[in-house]
Formats: sequence, structure tokens, C-alpha cells
Amino acid sequence: MVTTRADRSWQSRGWAGVAALLLALAGVLVVLPSPARAATAITVNGSSGGRVFDGVGAISGGGGNSRLLFDYPEPQRSDILDYLFKPGYGAAMQIMKVEIGGDTNSTSGAEPSHEHTRGAVNCDRGYEWWMMAQAKARNPNIKLVGLSWGAPGWIGNGNFWSSDSIDYLVAWLGCAASHGLTIDYLGGWNERGRDLNWYKNLRSALNSRGYANVKIVASDDFGWGSADDALRDPAFGNAVSVFGSHYVCGYRSAQTDCPSSANAVNSGKTLWASENGSDDYNAGAPALARGINRDYIDGKMTAYLNWPVIAAITPNVPWSTTGVAVAPQPWSGYYSIGKNTWVMGHTTQFTAPGWRYLDSSTGYLGGNRANGSYVSLKSPNNSDYSTVIETMDAGSAQDLTFSVTGGLSTGTVRVWSTNVRSSNPAEHFVRRADITPSNGSFSLTVQPGYVYSITTTTGQGKGTAVSPAQGTLALPYADGFDSYASGRQAKYLSDHQGSFEVVACGAGRAGQCVRQMSEQAPIFWTSGHAEPFTLLGDVGWRNYTVSSDVMLEKSGYAQLVGRATNYNHDNPHNLNAYYLRVADNGQWSIRSNSTSGNQRTLASGTTAALGTGRWHKLALTLNGSSLSAAIDGVTVGSVTDTTWIAGQIGYATGQGVTAQFDNLTVTPLGGGTSPTGAIRGAGSNRCLDVNGQSQADGAVVQIWDCNNGANQTWTATSSNQLTVYGNKCLDAPSASTGARIRIWSCTGGANQQWRVNADGTITGVQSNLCLDVVGAATANGSAVALWTCNGGSNQQWIRS
Repeated sequence: MVTTRADRSWQSRGWAGVAALLLALAGVLVVLPSPARAATAITVNGSSGGRVFDGVGAISGGGGNSRLLFDYPEPQRSDILDYLFKPGYGAAMQIMKVEIGGDTNSTSGAEPSHEHTRGAVNCDRGYEWWMMAQAKARNPNIKLVGLSWGAPGWIGNGNFWSSDSIDYLVAWLGCAASHGLTIDYLGGWNERGRDLNWYKNLRSALNSRGYANVKIVASDDFGWGSADDALRDPAFGNAVSVFGSHYVCGYRSAQTDCPSSANAVNSGKTLWASENGSDDYNAGAPALARGINRDYIDGKMTAYLNWPVIAAITPNVPWSTTGVAVAPQPWSGYYSIGKNTWVMGHTTQFTAPGWRYLDSSTGYLGGNRANGSYVSLKSPNNSDYSTVIETMDAGSAQDLTFSVTGGLSTGTVRVWSTNVRSSNPAEHFVRRADITPSNGSFSLTVQPGYVYSITTTTGQGKGTAVSPAQGTLALPYADGFDSYASGRQAKYLSDHQGSFEVVACGAGRAGQCVRQMSEQAPIFWTSGHAEPFTLLGDVGWRNYTVSSDVMLEKSGYAQLVGRATNYNHDNPHNLNAYYLRVADNGQWSIRSNSTSGNQRTLASGTTAALGTGRWHKLALTLNGSSLSAAIDGVTVGSVTDTTWIAGQIGYATGQGVTAQFDNLTVTPLGGGTSPTGAIRGAGSNRCLDVNGQSQADGAVVQIWDCNNGANQTWTATSSNQLTVYGNKCLDAPSASTGARIRIWSCTGGANQQWRVNADGTITGVQSNLCLDVVGAATANGSAVALWTCNGGSNQQWIRS
């Protein structure tokens, strides 16, 4: 018999298909059921071997990223700390690495050293002691790690790999002990290679000075060369307990593939992903979800440390939205908890250091990376277990069937989930219906783009504290610095190079002053060797006079800084700002700088020598395009310049110049904002611009060099519109995150209405999302879109 194509078609459908076809021919609409999905089987076997889990946490440091948290008011400060460290509340961090301050910039600022000069140890400087104590108060089991990025220049006469640095680290451990803190791990020099003999000498010093229990991590660099070195030098291997590598999945990558090395895996040492992340506190969540699981699956790493803990810095500072939360405004109490918090909590709230991975119960769903990954761990009680599943790249739902064996509990399974693709907080860290296994088996359907935790444990929870609204730091602002203990940092004053610290005033003045403490060039971590500077205030401050009493302690110069915004991460000396520089010999200048290093002298001259050890009052006035400088109440010069229109104030000195500052005042001036003019991005210093000067409906909006063109001249109307060309409105085509901004004929619609907020943001009335430069880009032509408000400088706008 010959089978026709039609015959074969009917045969392939089976009798159900035949019946359906007959009904269809009769005019009856029939929807056939979808084929059943094949379920992925997972066996959670308590008898499986696996490595001991050390924890998931983050890094406070590598650049002052926790600085402003200390200045937050209550209850917001405690609320934020709870979200970071409290078990059963938020990120529930299990391990925290802190910077051992070195008086030098290490990405987003500088942290003060406990020993600015040889032998002068002060254990109360900085905020890391406080940060560690707060973490311990919430989670007594959290593990603490110390690591240096830079160091004071006296160490080894500029050579970190010296006996000086070993003594320096031992002194830091003594400071920790004086605060009741036990440091569990100690590293060398962050991302700056290794000296094998130095590590051996460090181990000997720790053993002989009472710190035998402190484990050494090597070498907090890229790759696994330390494991190779340990094979060649067993004494080095014996000195080290942990091999720690950075960005094992690739720097700021999607974290899909996270190998270590054969030598590392076979070394018998603990392996850590000792720095990862560097991504936005929301946008980085998919990579974080992959990396926490895949670091162990691919490379047998038992700890994951995200950089950083929190972005408690102002939005003009590099990496202003990284971490698990942002806290840019201690004056308003505003903060925001990111999706990274909940992704991290899916591991930390369901495990603990000392649990053990179950290797045979860990892998990729269906053996395919694109489907997602899962890891299973068991408690030391050999009964409880948790499995963490991520489906970041999956294209559809997947059915999973679990079988529990090997002595693990077959009791009730609790299920929590986070929809990482959603910006709705109600879909983050959600308790779902419990599952009751039958004979140790149960099923679960997982959706794409989610993280799931299934567990036999209890105690998980989602914090309920809510942030207040954003606000500006009001002017006038003043601080006489008399309310602080010696050795502390003044409120809101954030160091970015050097160390500015409250001390007893010199030169016969009573009370407390701020002193620049770094007496020589430090051992730098950044490639650019910046001079000491510290910043304070709101990036939206526009027209003001900043004044301060200043006393040089040695020959050189001191500076007042005004309208400061961004600086270059690799060379923080390249700061967008104006300066009044005054030297001991009486030379003065009004200067401008930029992130590209374009330093210009706008005006200069000479006045009577200031000398050293004598107090003088300096004042820098910035009013529109008019800039002027005064010394001891006498105006010495003025100039017109339009480069910078708003920003913070600050103090600065020459390299190694010690100087004191007192009686800071920032006084507002007239010159209010016109309803018509340019709208300049605080992060880019470029203007909101209609592409190609087009007046057509749908022409996209971007940022571009400010040029006073009609396509950059916007009017804020009484109907909450921002118009250009007189008849075109700033328009959002939808209320969705990522919607590209354009112009369109004005319709009066809510998608064309905007709130110009006091904190510098511009939010859509329809969407309540922020006007955002995509990806925090600063180049000409960078796109502008709607995005979740996050406090970043790419969402800060300044109206001329």
C-alpha cells in the first residue's frame, strides 16, 4: 500500500488529531493541548560530597563607598544597616571585606589610615570600625576580612612589599581588637600582584604576635596565579589559607561562565571569588544571580564577595549606583534598596557558613547553561537543605521534579522567589505556597528570569522599612567643626585623596579644625597621582560663596573648591570644578579643571604673603558666569567663565601639604533659574539636545556639548511641559522603563508632563520614572530614556 502525504499527516496526528480535523471541517473551532513538557529531575542527596560554604557578602571600601552611611539620621541609618546585615530581613550578608585605609583614592574616595605617620597609631579614625561593629551586632556570625588598596607613603619608603607594611597590618589588627572585633581573614595588596616572601613573612609575624587564627588570602588579583606559585613554592602555599581571585567570570560580565583552574581546584585550598560585581544595584541582579551559583558549579569557589556593599556616596562620584543599595542623601534620609539585595538574600537567608555544597545535587537545568543553574547545600545537622535556582536566560517555564535522599528531611518545603526581570518590588523575595513532598518527592514549575530558594529551614523575611523622599541640602550651610571628637571626619565631608580629619586647631586658635593629614605622597592605588581633596554638599548647588579660614602648616598651597561634579576614576585629580588656589608666598589663582585634565588658569596674581602658621580667610564666589576671589575680605580678582554651573564645595591642598580649615560657610546668592534655557546633565556636563536640530515629531533627544542652540533651549510651562522650538514637547512614547525620549507636537497628555524636582531629577508625571542618560554615558549623542530613579548623576539635571 502506498501512503500519501495526507495519509501520513493523519497518521501523525493519531485518532485525536483525526477527530479534531473532522470537527474543524464541520466548522467547530478546536484548540489542541500543548505537548507535555519534559520535566528535569533533580536529586537532592545528603550523602553527596562537596566543599564547605564560606558565605556570600560584599566589600566596604575600595573607595569610600560607605562614607555617607555614617552620617544618616535615625531611623534610616539603622533601617539601611538592617537591609544589609540583619538575618531574615534583606541581603543578610555573611562575610564582609573592609578596606584598610591608606589616605589615598581607591575608586570612589579615600579612607583614612590608622597610622598617617610611622608609629602614630590612632584606632578611632574612619568609619570601617563602626561598620564592622554594626554588622556584627546584627549578625554575630559574619566573617570579617581586611585588605589594603593603598597605604601611607612612609611604608617601605613607597614599597608596599616591605616589613613596614607587615607591622602596619599587625597594628590594624590591634586596632580591631581594641574595638572588640575579631578579624578572620587578611589580604595583601589589592590587585597589585604579590611578593611570595612577603606572604611568608606575614604568616610568621601573625603567628608570633598573637594572630595565628587569622587566615591569609592571596592574592586578591585577577586569575589563579597564586595556586601556580604555591606548587613552585610550598612555603608560600603553607602560609596561605585561601586563594582569592577577582572577576572570575570576566570583569563586569554577565557571569555566565565562571571557571577557576585545575591547579586551584586540586590545591586543597579554599577558593574564593574575592571581588565581583561592580554593577548597578538593580541592573546587576541577573549577573549576580548567575555568578553566586556558577562560581561554585564551574570553579568550586565557596565565597562570593560583591563590590561594594553600598553606594553611600553622592551621585557625582564614580560608581554611584553600585552595590546592593544606594544612600546618596544623608540630609534627606533617602535611600533605595536594589534587586541585588534580594538576589543575594536568596542564598544568604537560606544557608550559613559551615553548610556544605552537595556536588551531585548541583549543576545546570537539563545540562544546559541557557536553562539556568541550581546549587544545593545541606546544614551541619545533616537534615536541613536549601536549593537555589536561577533561570536568568531561560526562554520558557520549566518543570522540575525533586527527589530527596541521603538522610535529608522529607518534610515541608518552603518556596521563595524573585522575578529579576520585574521592577515591581512586590515581585521581589516573595513567599510562595509551601510544598509537602510525597515519599521524598515533589515538583515545581520555574519561570524564566527568576531566582528561587526552596528550603526546609525557617526564619526568612523581607524588610518593611520605607525610605523618605529625596531632598536637597539647604543653603546656607555652615560648620565650625567644634562638635566632633578628634580623629573623626566632619559631617558630609567626603575625602577623595589624602585625609581630612578633625583635630585641635593650631596657631593659637581654640576649638576644633579640619586638617589635611597626609604628609607625603601615598602609595597610590589609582594610576593618576592626585593631590589631596575632599568634597561636601549637593551637586545641585549653583550660585554661592564658599568661604573658610585657612592656615598653612608648611610651604605650598591650599584651595577652596566650588561647583565640583565628576572626577576621573583612573585619575581623580581630574575633577570638574573651579578652584581658588592660594600659596604661602601670596600667589593666588582662580582655576578650572575637568575630567580630561584640562586645567586652566582663569585669573591670577600676587598678594601679601600668607606665610605659614597664620590664619587667613579665603572666599570663592560663583554667581552665574561671574567668578571672584577674596583673601582676608579683599577681592583680589574676578573673571567670567561658563564651564561649570553647579556642584559641590570642597577643600584641597598640594601633595604632602598639611593645612587646617575652620569656619566653613556656603552662602546662597541670587540668580535664580530662568524658566527658559539649557538643561545640563550633572554627570556629563552636556546639554539635553534634539538630535540634528530636527523639529519633526519623533526626533530623539540626546546629550550634546552645550552650544546655546534652539534645539537645546527648553521652557518649563505652567502645565508641567518642557517645550522646545515653541511648539514641541519633551515626550515619552510609553510609561515603560527604557522608553527613549523624543519630541512631539504638544498634546497636553500626561506622557508630556514632567516634574522638575528640587533634588535635580526630572520625573515623568505619567510614569514617575526619571529622565536618564542611558548607561550613565557621558559622550556626545548618548541616548536619554525613562529609568527607575536611583540617585545617579546621569539622572541629575541642572537648569540654566
